[in-house]
Amino acid sequence: MIIELHLLQSFPVSNLNRDDIGQPKTATFGGYTRARVSSQSIKRAARLLFEEYGLDSSEVGVRTKRLLDSVVERLVQADRDQEEARVVAMAAIQQLGFGLDPVRGLTQYLLYVGRESIDQLTSYCLSEWDALEKFAAARTKAQQAKVKPDKAAQAEVRRILDASRAADVALFGRMIADNKDLNVNAAAQVAHAISTHVVATEFDFYTAVDDLKPDDESGADMLGTIDFNTACYYRYANVDLAQLAENLQGDVDLAERTARAWLLAFVNAVPGGKQNSMSARTMPDTLLGVVRERGAWNLANAFLKPVTDNDLMDGSTRRLVGHFARLRGFFGSGGIRTAVAASVSGEIPEVEGVLTVDSLDAFASAVLTAGEYGR
Repeated sequence: MIIELHLLQSFPVSNLNRDDIGQPKTATFGGYTRARVSSQSIKRAARLLFEEYGLDSSEVGVRTKRLLDSVVERLVQADRDQEEARVVAMAAIQQLGFGLDPVRGLTQYLLYVGRESIDQLTSYCLSEWDALEKFAAARTKAQQAKVKPDKAAQAEVRRILDASRAADVALFGRMIADNKDLNVNAAAQVAHAISTHVVATEFDFYTAVDDLKPDDESGADMLGTIDFNTACYYRYANVDLAQLAENLQGDVDLAERTARAWLLAFVNAVPGGKQNSMSARTMPDTLLGVVRERGAWNLANAFLKPVTDNDLMDGSTRRLVGHFARLRGFFGSGGIRTAVAASVSGEIPEVEGVLTVDSLDAFASAVLTAGEYGR
């Protein structure tokens, strides 16, 4: 089964996801400029909520270049000398085939690992302490950086970096250039969110005054601009439950809880860009969930022609549900098990084959039950 989520969410003054010059990201779609929030930004915002929606901290992973520091910290807690621990941990990571910055001790790229991997690597260092010290002493730093793991080391790295208990790695996948055996095919796909209408980037000119400035001095002590926009976004994501179960090695209970956490986290995910100064913390207004046996339909083409209604949310909702109905009419409903829609402030247009509900609990329950991963 494949679960699809289609959301419409309006944000007031905001800069949720900035580009390299600090402006809100945009995209040209249908020949018009649209506001955009990257899929990576949305996935991170959702990933940070997984523990809030039913997953244990041991069941979510971390993305880090600082594997060395984490292992050294645990080795020191195990009563090992810090300098020796750093040498041994560095040797272990290099012996397993990962390059390290010799000065800062960072891996060459972000590694996406389960939290258990840090404990496993710590245990490996403790059990192979003497051998790793010899490895570190026998090779120059240049030689260590180029080491190729033998079969035994390859088996060890597969065991240590196993991600079969990391729900977010199972969802979003993992690619490790140095060892393709550690790659994980993503069970979930997340689209860049785009506005349903045309946008123009605006800017806020601000000034600040020094509180301790003498009374006889006037004028601002700091000034600048912050770019922002306002937009109603279409957000889309899907998750392949069969791939999710496979990535979690058939653990049905964990797959069920992961699917539920994914759904609720995605609905509630809001990127953190400029939130302290703009606090654009809104909730989705229109939700459409589709459970299907095959295929996937991103409904962004509903907005290929920008929405121009006075009520953007109502107009966008009608476009979204109507486009879905037309696709079903043209391509058929084969493989679609159910479609569930909900709206906070408006009415969902009556469309044959679409169940409407009036709460998030009812929406999530209907979608997850139809996907065979509901409780």
